[in-house]
Amino acid sequence: VQLQASGGGAVQAGGSLRLSCATSGSTFRGHVVAWFRQAPGKEREFVAGIRWNSGFTSYEDSVKGRFTISKDNAKNTVYLQMNSLKPEDTGVYSCAADRNVITTTIRDSRAYDSWGQGTQVTVSS
Repeated sequence: VQLQASGGGAVQAGGSLRLSCATSGSTFRGHVVAWFRQAPGKEREFVAGIRWNSGFTSYEDSVKGRFTISKDNAKNTVYLQMNSLKPEDTGVYSCAADRNVITTTIRDSRAYDSWGQGTQVTVSS
């Protein structure tokens, strides 16, 4: 699937942003869709993921209670609502999708074959 990410920007700490990951010409049915982020000088890390068919979600511990991943079946789009943003949330956020991701690999970026372009999120203190 081809992915297109959008919605990044610059906000102050405590602010909110919503990221979108859309696919065109195909569907997310049967896929796991996830968000990863990479801060300067750091490795890419898992943020959140959702299994399209079941709605099962998984979150990285530091974003639990602040971020919500959701999907819109009609729009073939996955959203990442980010509230109470912190400076440490700064980074390039990328969405990824794959049909073969299982629960034990949902946090592993190597399990995903399809990637969208990154979108920058900058949170200032």
